[in-house]
Amino acid sequence: MRRGGCAARGISAAAMLPNTGKLAGCTLFITGASRGIGKAIALKAAKDGANIVIAAKTAEPHPTLPGTIYTAAEEIEAAGGKALPCVVNVREEEQIISAVEKAVKTFGGIDILVNNASAISLTGTLETATKKVNLMMDVNVRGTYLTSKACLPHLRKSKNPHILNLSPPMNLNPIWFKNHCAYTISKYGMSMCVLGMAEEFRGEVAVNALWPKTAIHTAAMDMLGGAGIEKQCRKTDILADAAYCILTKPKSFTGNFIIDEVLLREEGVKDFDVYAIAPGHPLIPDFFLDVEIDTTAVKQKGYGAAQALKEEKTESAPAKPSGPVAETFRVIQGAMTEENVRSTQGVFQFELSGDGGGTWYIDLKNKGGSTGFGKPPGTADVVMSMSSADFVKMFTGKLKPTMAFMSGKLRIKGNMALAMKLEKLLTQLNSKL
Repeated sequence: MRRGGCAARGISAAAMLPNTGKLAGCTLFITGASRGIGKAIALKAAKDGANIVIAAKTAEPHPTLPGTIYTAAEEIEAAGGKALPCVVNVREEEQIISAVEKAVKTFGGIDILVNNASAISLTGTLETATKKVNLMMDVNVRGTYLTSKACLPHLRKSKNPHILNLSPPMNLNPIWFKNHCAYTISKYGMSMCVLGMAEEFRGEVAVNALWPKTAIHTAAMDMLGGAGIEKQCRKTDILADAAYCILTKPKSFTGNFIIDEVLLREEGVKDFDVYAIAPGHPLIPDFFLDVEIDTTAVKQKGYGAAQALKEEKTESAPAKPSGPVAETFRVIQGAMTEENVRSTQGVFQFELSGDGGGTWYIDLKNKGGSTGFGKPPGTADVVMSMSSADFVKMFTGKLKPTMAFMSGKLRIKGNMALAMKLEKLLTQLNSKL
């Protein structure tokens, strides 16, 4: 494997990151490569003529998810690479070891490991079934650790070996723990593998983490956000390009927690509309990245172990439970159904400024649901701050919640997945408002 970074400087504004041929003949062992981000990384490397070990579970067509290890292999071969499909459930150490041995026998070694396989459940502590906790810990943490352990003896023999984990910077802001503690622990476990192994194998194997700045359109995102969510996402291509750039750097590039867009901007990419599902459409910021919204752009704030949670104090306007705001809440209450409560399971608090402002709430978690003026009966899962006028526009369909968020008119604290559920519910209520 040749050393050096990506030759991306000066690429045309409308182009994605070009291939340089640096992964030709290299062997990549990628978990979860039958679809989504893992397959995108595989296809990018395949264009160089790389060998791809597709280590994933899906050997037979899934009833709802696209692709198998064999259809992925066909795509990889068509793109110019060589493929070795292996049935691997990373919860089973024997399957990992068997696939690693098969890879070494077939291709003569392993140069790169991409720990992409992951499980997700965005649920609170009391709502997360033990089997879900076990799944996330087994796949995300234990699977990453054991796959790395199995590959490392072979990676150490490579000229320019890399481990790349699809995991976030470890942001200890409590907001990322309170709503889905088990999931956060499991993803940060992958990130801790980066911290530890980067130091343990410094000078021998590069170990880095990659995470998207915005939501990426995958089957998992469709399940979390529902129909239409893809317009607020980027393609998997952006992570494939960022991964390619990392994996073609020298092994001295190690111990980094990389955000896709930040890296690609440094490499000369200027036009990110090429990565958007719907160019020009507002994008959803991804988990674990604190963002500060203003009227011009989404800016990433600092993150890390030393960052404290900064609660923003909102000055409520004098109580005026009448007018357009009060009428909007009255109609919302009348339009509420038990199905809305069952499908949403969230308490939303609104801090509104201007006429009819103050603190209001929508309870879509308890009993038959309720709305009202003042603090909600219990802890709010999501707190939204905006002007009264924009609130009315948002609930009458004249202002898209995502657009309000991205333009700085709406500030959100708390469970982003629930905030997305509320947006989905709004499309059902707009006809009545």
